[in-house]
Amino acid sequence: MKTPKMVLFDYGQTLIAEQKFDGVRGTEAVLQYAARNKYHLSAEQVQAKANEINREFGRFDPGKRHLFQIEIPNTMFTSYLYESQGIEIALSNSEIDTVFWNAAAPGTPTEGIKDFLGYLKSRGIRTGVISNISYDPSVVAERINRLLPENAFEFIITSSNFIFRKPNKRIFDLALEKAELQPDEVWYIGDQYECDVKGSLNAGLLPVWYIGAVDLPNTMEERHSMDENILTAKTWGEIKRYMEVLCSR
Repeated sequence: MKTPKMVLFDYGQTLIAEQKFDGVRGTEAVLQYAARNKYHLSAEQVQAKANEINREFGRFDPGKRHLFQIEIPNTMFTSYLYESQGIEIALSNSEIDTVFWNAAAPGTPTEGIKDFLGYLKSRGIRTGVISNISYDPSVVAERINRLLPENAFEFIITSSNFIFRKPNKRIFDLALEKAELQPDEVWYIGDQYECDVKGSLNAGLLPVWYIGAVDLPNTMEERHSMDENILTAKTWGEIKRYMEVLCSR
């Protein structure tokens, strides 16, 4: 283990703690912009159809989401969802994403993340983001930059823009190529064991399992899978102390 040249972050429940997802609330917000609702469907009815389609795909199932390694961008999903039900929304795809997401899952920076990002900047340690997320890349970047305005992220890689979802090694390889670094020069910090920890470990990065804002129960397999190649922390201060020990060597 050595001091990283770069630290890459997951988005949800790592950089930003999101409130419990409420799809109906998000759909209600979008339907306010409906130019046409042929069948006078309610938000509950539209979201029920969205849930039905997602079950067919196997998306968002906590026990299986790490198996779903190809992203379906919302720009494709919502176009089908609304048009197949006779609904026209007077917004662009990215605007639909913004309206839906802000209503369905507002977020705030995780406690201590601003200080930690400031610490990395002061040490000259580069930073970036890799996120499994279906929202439009510009919408994701806008939220991150709005909530963490002093960040120095060199890039924000989203599966909605680059096809592959963690734990697929290809999305980590893309980040390494963009950073022009070797795997052992980079740490990856995320909250989800299968996608973030195992994915980055298999790609050769040093995984840091951040569990300070975890919103899903950890399985017994996860709790018993720890080894010396994985750091686990509940606070950003703990991760900072790991780095300070390494920097002092």
